[in-house]
Amino acid sequence: MQYCVEGKTKEFELIPEPCAIDIHPNATVVLPYVGRIVENAGKADIANVWANQIADDIEAATGLRWDIAKGDRWQSFITLSIDSDDVLGQDEYRLTIAQDGITVVGGDAVSLRDGIQTLRQIIRQCAPVLPELTIADKPAYQTRGYYLDATRGRVPTLDWLKRWADKLCLYKYNQLQLYVEHTFAFDNMSETWRGTSPLKPADIIAFDEYCAARGIELVPSVSTFGHLYMALRTRELRHLGEFPEQADRPYSLIERMEHHTLNITEADAFALSCTLIDDYLQLFRSRKFNICGDETFDLGKGRSKPEADKRGVAAMYADYVSRLCEHLSEQGREPLFWGDIAIEMPEILQRLPKDVTLLNWLYEPDITDEKVRLVAESGATQYVCPAVWCWNALLPRLDWAWGNISRLAQYGQRYRAAGFLVTDWGDFGHVNDPRMAIPGMMYGAQCAWDPQWAARVGDDAHAELDCRISMVEYGDSTGEFVAMLRDASHRVTFDWMNIVRYLELDYGDGSLNIDVRNSIRTDAHDGASGVNHAELIHSSETVSEARMNLLAWLKPDILRWAEANKALRADIARLGAIAAQMTTHDVDTVRGSVLQPVLIAAEGQCLFNELGLCLALRDGVITEAEATSDSMPQRVARGLEQWVETYAAVWRTVSAESELRRIADVVWRCADLLRE
Repeated sequence: MQYCVEGKTKEFELIPEPCAIDIHPNATVVLPYVGRIVENAGKADIANVWANQIADDIEAATGLRWDIAKGDRWQSFITLSIDSDDVLGQDEYRLTIAQDGITVVGGDAVSLRDGIQTLRQIIRQCAPVLPELTIADKPAYQTRGYYLDATRGRVPTLDWLKRWADKLCLYKYNQLQLYVEHTFAFDNMSETWRGTSPLKPADIIAFDEYCAARGIELVPSVSTFGHLYMALRTRELRHLGEFPEQADRPYSLIERMEHHTLNITEADAFALSCTLIDDYLQLFRSRKFNICGDETFDLGKGRSKPEADKRGVAAMYADYVSRLCEHLSEQGREPLFWGDIAIEMPEILQRLPKDVTLLNWLYEPDITDEKVRLVAESGATQYVCPAVWCWNALLPRLDWAWGNISRLAQYGQRYRAAGFLVTDWGDFGHVNDPRMAIPGMMYGAQCAWDPQWAARVGDDAHAELDCRISMVEYGDSTGEFVAMLRDASHRVTFDWMNIVRYLELDYGDGSLNIDVRNSIRTDAHDGASGVNHAELIHSSETVSEARMNLLAWLKPDILRWAEANKALRADIARLGAIAAQMTTHDVDTVRGSVLQPVLIAAEGQCLFNELGLCLALRDGVITEAEATSDSMPQRVARGLEQWVETYAAVWRTVSAESELRRIADVVWRCADLLRE
């Protein structure tokens, strides 16, 4: 988008892009040096938080603080109000920037907030000289949510959560859920959450208030069926698991994702689920509650197998989820749950209560509409749930995130999904810095607002949106920052997931961990050489054999390490040059804080790539001649140890200590192997 200031072209962008915008290209509006904002949003914003957001942005851009008032007797240059003439519909707003002032009018409080965020983006990029324009806008999805993992190793600080809520608000998200397994300080469950820096009731109450003031519904979400790995390893609760005899196995990041299911035939199981629900829901103003219920892989395989043999796993699952949903409904709550198990066994869909919302998570980059259509045809209410694709990686997989998010937004609209929920997970210790999810979060903001935007723009939609994000979020006038980050993500030859796999194939005593071996799923590498790598890995009988077969599967990537690192360092240099010219939009933000997580991720990935080479040489999968360079394992070991110290310092800027030590332990074990 462009307008002229004294004959010179000025560019700005908006995310999400409005449905209709009329810009007068040669007309500008200069913000007065003394101004006032009058906001009349009623009970929706009693504290005038939205007006203060605008005042903050004006101050950041000009250094001048505007006055704020409410009512109809005060003169103002910016007026914020809810339509009293019923001209605008629900979720619809109008923004006008004219010579005699600026007005934002919403059909309701929700849409007024959204219109204010559009004005804020314009002020951030253009103040003090704004374009004269009119915007008419309305979203496709009424519910636009974000799902943040706060449990698999990284617990965000309350300060960072508030900053993230501010960002979600700016890009018009209106729902947020925090994923909790064991990282909340439930009464009488200290054995479960000890040592994890758990969130406390006061944190949730404060954050719920903060989100509500910004038009974001904070929805409680707790694992109540599957993903209870930490609870089911405790001495007090292990008897409630499908395999209590395995509770003393060595801690495993991989097994944590595979074995974690409640034995629902145990008398106390339902009481535990209800306790988690009842204690947690009292802290939230939302009437919704996400019971999770996903990936119950062990259901019917352990202590509950006799019941499964009689009734079937599908019936057991449907009945238990239905009981939990009815427990919520009896308290006037609206139950939500993850739909993966119900979609795998479609007969479950017909057995669920009618008031439940199914969260249909589908993460394939080239996802089809099959499973969205299946749920729609069953008559169940659903949110479609794509992913930012950051888990198990230092650098975000932006190509996959874009393919997944843009496709699923269109399918959800086609089949009338009730909401759009972008997910951000932290598997295997949550090595991914949460700030690396910003581009993916903004893909979701654009696609939830207008699912057809990508189709209209065509093949260049991803590149265009990357450019716009660079300008709007990162203050990069070149529009290249996100493109460079995307390019960096292509330079991964040995990633965190495979580092963890390699280490955890060893049970801890030198014997092979069969569960870890069987969890390794090969992908597109298969077939290229005519070798069935999955079969070789899964038939391995020793740790060394399994590791060799794992590395043999990854060998084509590992051999690219030198060219990948050369390109990655070029990306680092370009990102640094871009960052030096960035404009910061927040008063409390400095350029270094934007570049910090990117630099630590890129430098770490260079070391991971070299680590893959060193391990492949160590295990005889790659020869010295193939390596084309001296691996110098001791140098790599020292580099990893230095890197993890800096990584830990960066971690602590946004997260509590939580389970940082698990990340460090993985890195240290790798360094020790390189010195053997």
